[in-house]
Amino acid sequence: MSRLFATPPPRMIERLTVIGTGLIGGSLGLAWAQRQPEITIVGHDRPEVLERAEERGAIDEKAADPLSAVADTDLVVLATPLATTVRLLDTIADALPEGCFVTDVASVKEPVLDQAADVLPDHATFLGGHPMAGAEHSGIDHADPLLFENAVYSLCLPEDTDEAALDEGLAPLVELIEATGSRPLVLDAPRHDRLVAATSHVPQLLSVALVNLVATTEDDADRDLALQLAGGGFRDMTRIASSPFDVWRDVLVGNERAIHDALSRLRRGLRTLRNRLIEEDLDALEDAFDEARTARDAMPQDSKGFLHPLSDVYVRAPDEEGVIHELSGHLLDADLNIKDIELQTIRDGTGGTFRLAFETAGDAEEAVAVLSAAGYEARRP
Repeated sequence: MSRLFATPPPRMIERLTVIGTGLIGGSLGLAWAQRQPEITIVGHDRPEVLERAEERGAIDEKAADPLSAVADTDLVVLATPLATTVRLLDTIADALPEGCFVTDVASVKEPVLDQAADVLPDHATFLGGHPMAGAEHSGIDHADPLLFENAVYSLCLPEDTDEAALDEGLAPLVELIEATGSRPLVLDAPRHDRLVAATSHVPQLLSVALVNLVATTEDDADRDLALQLAGGGFRDMTRIASSPFDVWRDVLVGNERAIHDALSRLRRGLRTLRNRLIEEDLDALEDAFDEARTARDAMPQDSKGFLHPLSDVYVRAPDEEGVIHELSGHLLDADLNIKDIELQTIRDGTGGTFRLAFETAGDAEEAVAVLSAAGYEARRP
């Protein structure tokens, strides 16, 4: 079983290996190549994928197999599907150099941490990782160095490990993760898997179900008309329905129990709403809407292990080409960094309302002043 700290102490990261140079692995490589150019990045994947990763600048060197890929490395990043990640941990275990780090990006953490504890040698240091970022399309051609900018990056420590390790033996790896522009969030593996079941895995299934609700309408004319009538809300809720099943196969199996529990809670919630409709209990339905709005608008608590809350600004923007570029340009000129952005509402031809999040309340107040001076309708909530 691997210990928290390697013996001798972990080396600084000067050479790292990315096994799996698709969307996530390729995006990590591109981000580190831009922000940590002194680090040598070795990649392993299928030959044609490696060629493209090298062409795009995501890797500096190509490795033909996993064992040669990890030779003399300071960090191994397993950016592969869950089942492959679990298998690779066993494959590379005996080839890992003294004092190296190992991490992964799988969206289910318990199976990975269990396998790492079972097979990795004592001289390797493991940290589970899950960047909460992605795209509708997979592959190295869709990799983006900004993919992780302001995204939550879950960090799952091995069992019985103190969080102080993140500032001590694991500091070089944590600093490298922060260099992607992401926002680390520390969670234990069971809690992570339970939460992402509700916030990521069930929404994926729900998105598929919503699209199929319309797409499987028996009347072809109704189906086509329904797709034409689908507004922004339907499109927003079903965007991830375009995700390929290959990406989700291992996730759905690997987190099956937590997904079942979340689906059961969702089913109870839908049944309650259905019953309130049958009973024409509009007061209860209004309460449900109010509860959902309150929860949706709530910011994370400023407590240990969770993200610091950001300060919001709401901006009304016209429906014009280039408006987002212009809006962000005003903020950039004022040295104000947008930490998060979300389109709240939109009406074709008239514009929409954006939520912009800033690091501090002072930045948010300054953003309101800058945008108001530029002619935008901007306000704090």
